[in-house]
Amino acid sequence: MSVSGRSPRGGSLVQLLILRTLFLSPMHGYKLLGEVNELMAGRRPMKTGSLYTILRRMEKAGLLESEWDEDHSRLDRRVYKLSKEGVEMLKDGRKRVEEQKRALDEMIAFYNEHFKEDLNS
Repeated sequence: MSVSGRSPRGGSLVQLLILRTLFLSPMHGYKLLGEVNELMAGRRPMKTGSLYTILRRMEKAGLLESEWDEDHSRLDRRVYKLSKEGVEMLKDGRKRVEEQKRALDEMIAFYNEHFKEDLNS
């Protein structure tokens, strides 16, 4: 079951973006926020509080693990990484992403067919 309870095994798009980012490298929340917002291409940037709420839920669901980085040259910060369950959800999310892409491709075709002249102005 996903963290939100809405989509079994597939995860929400935001969860998948978090998992994708952490798959490449463990990181602390603030850096993760920047990476996820960059992947969202400026579309409704995620706020800090929202990200940390999602991270706590994902960790509680067993999708993430975290530990404190106690580098004494700066403030302590929690570093997140994927668990085995998180990797499995990321793999399972491919179908969800493909379904969303298919729906968006159909919408683009609709706009091109019915509003092509409006797109050129």
